[in-house]
Amino acid sequence: MTTTAQPGGGSMVRRILLGSQLRRLRESRGITREDAGYQIRASESKISRMELGRVSFKERDVADLLSLYGVDDGGEREALLGLVREANKSGWWHSFNDVLPGWFQTYVGLEEAAAQIRTYEVQFIPGLLQCEEYARAVFGQTRPVISDEELERRLSLRLRRQKLLTDGQSPRLWAVIDEAALRRPVGGPKVMRAQVQYLLDVSEQANVVIQVMPFRFGAHAGESGAFSILRFPEQDLADVVYLEQLTSALYLDKRDDVDAYVQVMERLCVDSLTPDQTRDLLTRILAGH
Repeated sequence: MTTTAQPGGGSMVRRILLGSQLRRLRESRGITREDAGYQIRASESKISRMELGRVSFKERDVADLLSLYGVDDGGEREALLGLVREANKSGWWHSFNDVLPGWFQTYVGLEEAAAQIRTYEVQFIPGLLQCEEYARAVFGQTRPVISDEELERRLSLRLRRQKLLTDGQSPRLWAVIDEAALRRPVGGPKVMRAQVQYLLDVSEQANVVIQVMPFRFGAHAGESGAFSILRFPEQDLADVVYLEQLTSALYLDKRDDVDAYVQVMERLCVDSLTPDQTRDLLTRILAGH
Protein backbone atom coordinates (compact mmCIF):
# COMPACT_ATOMS: atom_id res chain seq x y z
CA MET A 1 0.00 0.00 0.00
CA THR A 2 1.20 3.47 -0.89
CA THR A 3 -1.44 5.99 -0.03
CA THR A 4 -2.07 9.61 0.72
CA ALA A 5 -3.78 9.47 4.10
CA GLN A 6 -7.50 9.99 4.50
CA PRO A 7 -9.30 11.07 7.69
CA GLY A 8 -9.74 8.25 10.14
CA GLY A 9 -7.19 8.65 12.88
CA GLY A 10 -6.12 5.90 15.23
CA SER A 11 -8.66 3.37 14.02
CA MET A 12 -6.40 2.89 11.00
CA VAL A 13 -4.15 0.44 12.81
CA ARG A 14 -7.05 -1.77 13.83
CA ARG A 15 -8.54 -1.54 10.33
CA ILE A 16 -5.25 -2.66 8.78
CA LEU A 17 -4.98 -5.54 11.25
CA LEU A 18 -8.56 -6.66 10.68
CA GLY A 19 -8.21 -6.31 6.91
CA SER A 20 -5.07 -8.43 6.82
CA GLN A 21 -6.76 -11.15 8.87
CA LEU A 22 -9.79 -11.16 6.56
CA ARG A 23 -7.50 -11.38 3.54
CA ARG A 24 -5.68 -14.42 4.95
CA LEU A 25 -8.96 -16.13 5.78
CA ARG A 26 -10.29 -15.51 2.27
CA GLU A 27 -7.13 -16.71 0.56
CA SER A 28 -6.89 -19.81 2.76
CA ARG A 29 -10.37 -20.81 1.54
CA GLY A 30 -9.58 -20.09 -2.10
CA ILE A 31 -12.36 -17.49 -2.34
CA THR A 32 -12.05 -14.64 -4.84
CA ARG A 33 -12.60 -11.00 -3.92
CA GLU A 34 -15.50 -10.97 -6.36
CA ASP A 35 -17.26 -13.82 -4.52
CA ALA A 36 -16.56 -12.19 -1.16
CA GLY A 37 -18.02 -8.93 -2.43
CA TYR A 38 -21.15 -10.71 -3.62
CA GLN A 39 -21.62 -12.13 -0.11
CA ILE A 40 -21.88 -8.63 1.40
CA ARG A 41 -23.59 -6.98 -1.58
CA ALA A 42 -20.46 -5.04 -2.49
CA SER A 43 -17.90 -4.80 -5.28
CA GLU A 44 -14.58 -6.57 -5.62
CA SER A 45 -12.87 -3.19 -5.19
CA LYS A 46 -14.54 -2.66 -1.82
CA ILE A 47 -13.20 -6.01 -0.59
CA SER A 48 -9.76 -4.89 -1.73
CA ARG A 49 -10.10 -1.60 0.17
CA MET A 50 -11.32 -3.43 3.26
CA GLU A 51 -8.38 -5.81 3.19
CA LEU A 52 -5.99 -2.86 2.94
CA GLY A 53 -7.70 -1.11 5.87
CA ARG A 54 -8.67 1.88 3.73
CA VAL A 55 -12.37 1.93 4.62
CA SER A 56 -14.40 1.52 7.79
CA PHE A 57 -16.04 -1.83 8.57
CA LYS A 58 -19.66 -2.68 9.27
CA GLU A 59 -20.09 -5.43 11.84
CA ARG A 60 -22.75 -7.11 9.71
CA ASP A 61 -20.40 -7.25 6.68
CA VAL A 62 -17.59 -8.79 8.70
CA ALA A 63 -19.97 -11.32 10.26
CA ASP A 64 -21.17 -12.35 6.78
CA LEU A 65 -17.60 -12.69 5.52
CA LEU A 66 -16.61 -14.81 8.52
CA SER A 67 -19.53 -17.13 7.77
CA LEU A 68 -18.43 -17.36 4.13
CA TYR A 69 -14.87 -18.13 5.25
CA GLY A 70 -16.07 -20.89 7.57
CA VAL A 71 -15.13 -19.19 10.84
CA ASP A 72 -17.59 -20.91 13.16
CA ASP A 73 -15.65 -20.80 16.41
CA GLY A 74 -17.45 -18.40 18.73
CA GLY A 75 -14.29 -17.11 20.36
CA GLU A 76 -12.54 -16.37 17.08
CA ARG A 77 -15.62 -14.69 15.63
CA GLU A 78 -16.10 -12.51 18.70
CA ALA A 79 -12.44 -11.48 18.71
CA LEU A 80 -12.67 -10.29 15.11
CA LEU A 81 -16.05 -8.61 15.60
CA GLY A 82 -14.66 -6.93 18.71
CA LEU A 83 -11.86 -5.58 16.52
CA VAL A 84 -14.53 -4.01 14.29
CA ARG A 85 -16.03 -2.19 17.27
CA GLU A 86 -12.60 -1.04 18.45
CA ALA A 87 -11.73 0.19 14.95
CA ASN A 88 -14.79 2.41 14.94
CA LYS A 89 -13.88 4.21 18.17
CA SER A 90 -12.47 7.72 18.04
CA GLY A 91 -9.11 8.54 19.62
CA TRP A 92 -8.38 11.49 21.92
CA TRP A 93 -6.95 13.45 18.98
CA HIS A 94 -10.37 13.79 17.37
CA SER A 95 -11.09 16.56 19.86
CA PHE A 96 -8.41 18.53 17.96
CA ASN A 97 -10.11 18.18 14.58
CA ASP A 98 -10.24 21.97 14.27
CA VAL A 99 -6.43 22.15 13.97
CA LEU A 100 -5.53 18.59 12.96
CA PRO A 101 -5.53 17.84 9.20
CA GLY A 102 -7.08 14.54 8.22
CA TRP A 103 -3.84 13.31 6.71
CA PHE A 104 -2.05 13.88 10.03
CA GLN A 105 -4.80 12.27 12.13
CA THR A 106 -3.70 8.99 10.64
CA TYR A 107 -0.12 9.51 11.78
CA VAL A 108 -1.13 10.40 15.34
CA GLY A 109 -3.16 7.20 15.48
CA LEU A 110 -0.25 5.11 14.20
CA GLU A 111 2.09 6.88 16.60
CA GLU A 112 -0.16 5.95 19.53
CA ALA A 113 -0.14 2.30 18.52
CA ALA A 114 3.56 1.96 17.70
CA ALA A 115 6.02 -0.06 19.73
CA GLN A 116 8.99 1.68 18.10
CA ILE A 117 9.35 5.01 16.32
CA ARG A 118 12.53 5.75 14.40
CA THR A 119 12.78 9.24 12.94
CA TYR A 120 15.27 11.36 11.02
CA GLU A 121 14.86 15.15 10.98
CA VAL A 122 16.80 17.82 9.10
CA GLN A 123 15.25 21.23 9.63
CA PHE A 124 13.50 21.02 13.00
CA ILE A 125 13.75 19.05 16.22
CA PRO A 126 11.29 16.11 16.01
CA GLY A 127 7.85 17.04 17.31
CA LEU A 128 7.92 14.51 20.15
CA LEU A 129 11.16 16.08 21.40
CA GLN A 130 10.26 19.76 21.17
CA CYS A 131 10.06 21.82 24.34
CA GLU A 132 7.08 24.14 24.70
CA GLU A 133 8.98 27.33 23.85
CA TYR A 134 10.52 25.81 20.73
CA ALA A 135 7.20 24.34 19.53
CA ARG A 136 5.54 27.73 19.98
CA ALA A 137 8.26 29.37 17.88
CA VAL A 138 7.95 26.72 15.16
CA PHE A 139 4.21 27.21 14.85
CA GLY A 140 4.60 30.98 14.80
CA GLN A 141 7.29 30.94 12.10
CA THR A 142 5.92 28.27 9.80
CA ARG A 143 2.39 29.70 9.77
CA PRO A 144 2.75 33.49 10.08
CA VAL A 145 -1.00 34.10 9.64
CA ILE A 146 -1.96 31.73 12.43
CA SER A 147 -4.24 33.19 15.09
CA ASP A 148 -3.26 33.16 18.76
CA GLU A 149 -6.13 30.75 19.47
CA GLU A 150 -5.06 28.32 16.76
CA LEU A 151 -1.44 28.50 17.90
CA GLU A 152 -2.44 27.55 21.45
CA ARG A 153 -4.57 24.67 20.15
CA ARG A 154 -1.72 23.35 18.03
CA LEU A 155 0.64 23.67 20.96
CA SER A 156 -1.77 21.78 23.21
CA LEU A 157 -1.97 19.00 20.64
CA ARG A 158 1.82 18.70 20.42
CA LEU A 159 2.24 18.60 24.19
CA ARG A 160 -0.53 16.00 24.44
CA ARG A 161 1.25 13.84 21.88
CA GLN A 162 4.42 13.99 23.96
CA LYS A 163 2.69 12.23 26.86
CA LEU A 164 3.14 9.13 24.72
CA LEU A 165 6.75 8.94 25.91
CA THR A 166 5.88 8.84 29.60
CA ASP A 167 2.50 7.09 29.83
CA GLY A 168 3.76 3.75 31.17
CA GLN A 169 3.49 1.80 27.89
CA SER A 170 5.73 4.11 25.95
CA PRO A 171 7.18 3.20 22.57
CA ARG A 172 10.92 3.27 22.00
CA LEU A 173 11.81 6.51 20.24
CA TRP A 174 15.07 6.55 18.29
CA ALA A 175 15.76 9.96 16.75
CA VAL A 176 18.58 11.02 14.46
CA ILE A 177 18.74 14.81 14.21
CA ASP A 178 20.84 16.67 11.70
CA GLU A 179 23.14 19.18 13.37
CA ALA A 180 21.53 21.87 11.20
CA ALA A 181 18.38 21.64 13.35
CA LEU A 182 20.44 22.37 16.46
CA ARG A 183 22.26 25.33 14.94
CA ARG A 184 19.23 27.01 13.34
CA PRO A 185 18.12 29.69 15.88
CA VAL A 186 14.39 28.98 15.96
CA GLY A 187 12.85 31.48 18.36
CA GLY A 188 16.21 33.00 19.24
CA PRO A 189 19.11 32.02 21.56
CA LYS A 190 17.02 31.71 24.73
CA VAL A 191 14.55 29.33 23.11
CA MET A 192 17.33 27.25 21.60
CA ARG A 193 19.07 26.93 24.95
CA ALA A 194 15.81 25.67 26.45
CA GLN A 195 15.44 23.21 23.58
CA VAL A 196 18.96 21.85 23.85
CA GLN A 197 18.54 21.43 27.61
CA TYR A 198 15.26 19.63 26.98
CA LEU A 199 17.01 17.19 24.63
CA LEU A 200 19.61 16.50 27.31
CA ASP A 201 16.90 15.86 29.89
CA VAL A 202 14.72 13.62 27.73
CA SER A 203 17.74 11.63 26.52
CA GLU A 204 17.99 10.26 30.06
CA GLN A 205 14.75 8.33 29.58
CA ALA A 206 15.31 4.64 28.99
CA ASN A 207 12.95 4.56 25.99
CA VAL A 208 14.55 7.52 24.17
CA VAL A 209 17.73 7.42 22.06
CA ILE A 210 19.00 10.60 20.42
CA GLN A 211 21.85 10.84 17.92
CA VAL A 212 23.14 13.83 15.98
CA MET A 213 24.39 13.67 12.41
CA PRO A 214 27.28 16.18 12.57
CA PHE A 215 28.20 18.72 9.91
CA ARG A 216 31.71 17.33 9.74
CA PHE A 217 30.50 14.01 8.33
CA GLY A 218 29.56 15.68 5.04
CA ALA A 219 27.17 13.92 2.63
CA HIS A 220 25.27 11.07 4.23
CA ALA A 221 22.51 8.50 3.69
CA GLY A 222 19.67 10.85 4.63
CA GLU A 223 19.92 13.00 1.52
CA SER A 224 16.26 12.36 0.62
CA GLY A 225 15.04 14.28 3.67
CA ALA A 226 13.07 13.67 6.85
CA PHE A 227 11.11 10.47 7.45
CA SER A 228 9.82 8.24 10.23
CA ILE A 229 9.49 4.46 10.50
CA LEU A 230 6.85 3.03 12.82
CA ARG A 231 6.81 -0.56 14.06
CA PHE A 232 3.87 -2.13 15.87
CA PRO A 233 3.56 -4.83 18.53
CA GLU A 234 1.12 -6.81 16.35
CA GLN A 235 3.13 -9.20 14.20
CA ASP A 236 0.45 -9.01 11.52
CA LEU A 237 1.14 -5.32 10.89
CA ALA A 238 3.91 -4.27 8.55
CA ASP A 239 6.19 -1.38 9.42
CA VAL A 240 5.00 1.96 8.04
CA VAL A 241 7.19 4.73 6.64
CA TYR A 242 5.79 8.23 7.08
CA LEU A 243 6.75 11.04 4.70
CA GLU A 244 5.26 14.45 5.43
CA GLN A 245 4.59 16.98 2.70
CA LEU A 246 3.25 20.53 2.82
CA THR A 247 -0.45 19.68 2.53
CA SER A 248 -0.51 15.87 2.74
CA ALA A 249 1.51 12.83 3.73
CA LEU A 250 2.54 9.47 2.31
CA TYR A 251 2.34 6.19 4.22
CA LEU A 252 4.42 3.37 2.75
CA ASP A 253 4.19 -0.25 3.85
CA LYS A 254 5.34 -2.21 0.82
CA ARG A 255 8.25 -4.40 1.89
CA ASP A 256 10.71 -3.02 -0.67
CA ASP A 257 9.89 0.59 0.24
CA VAL A 258 10.18 -0.03 3.97
CA ASP A 259 13.41 -1.98 3.60
CA ALA A 260 14.98 0.89 1.67
CA TYR A 261 14.19 3.37 4.43
CA VAL A 262 15.27 0.95 7.16
CA GLN A 263 18.65 0.62 5.45
CA VAL A 264 18.99 4.42 5.32
CA MET A 265 18.05 4.74 8.99
CA GLU A 266 20.53 2.07 10.04
CA ARG A 267 23.28 3.78 8.02
CA LEU A 268 22.42 7.10 9.66
CA CYS A 269 22.65 5.52 13.12
CA VAL A 270 26.05 4.03 12.33
CA ASP A 271 27.45 7.26 10.87
CA SER A 272 26.01 9.69 13.44
CA LEU A 273 27.47 10.58 16.82
CA THR A 274 26.76 7.93 19.45
CA PRO A 275 24.21 8.82 22.14
CA ASP A 276 27.05 9.65 24.56
CA GLN A 277 28.85 11.76 21.96
CA THR A 278 25.54 13.46 21.20
CA ARG A 279 25.10 14.44 24.86
CA ASP A 280 28.64 15.83 24.82
CA LEU A 281 27.80 17.94 21.76
CA LEU A 282 24.57 19.21 23.34
CA THR A 283 26.51 20.17 26.48
CA ARG A 284 29.06 22.07 24.37
CA ILE A 285 26.30 23.90 22.51
CA LEU A 286 24.82 24.97 25.83
CA ALA A 287 28.25 26.28 26.81
CA GLY A 288 28.35 28.37 23.64
CA HIS A 289 30.64 26.22 21.51
